[in-house]
Amino acid sequence: MADDTANSIETITLDEATVIARSEDIEREREVAMRDLVQDNLFKPQRAIESGHLGPWHVHLAVVDGMLAWHLKDRAGREAGTIGLGLARMRRSIRDYFAICDSYYKALRRASAQEIETIDMARRAIHDRGTRHLLDALNGKVETDFETARRLFTLICVLHIKA
Repeated sequence: MADDTANSIETITLDEATVIARSEDIEREREVAMRDLVQDNLFKPQRAIESGHLGPWHVHLAVVDGMLAWHLKDRAGREAGTIGLGLARMRRSIRDYFAICDSYYKALRRASAQEIETIDMARRAIHDRGTRHLLDALNGKVETDFETARRLFTLICVLHIKA
């Protein structure tokens, strides 16, 4: 199997237990992030690999007791461990990201092109900040790249929607 395939996420699922409803805009963000992530990503979970598991990986993301749990399965479908990440350092970025997204979606309906562009630049900056926090949290646990982490951050944000 090619190394780039072994070091990637083949499928990703989200724990939908806490989700009551999502807006069309958020659902579209989720769909795009999941599709793009599976098409092109770098994901090398260090402990799973050290334990002899091989990718591509099947990842299930869930929030459990205030922690982000990454449940991993290897290419054979065997349990390959769980990575737990504290969410404290990402909470503000998540909250800010959804606040700016709300402004962005509202602006799309009635603002000028310049106003939309300004809000979109702020949205991207907040998203990038959250991505860097995620990369820091994954350091030593999962080797990944910025674009993969960006898509994962989007999905982490979606997990935090309660209604």
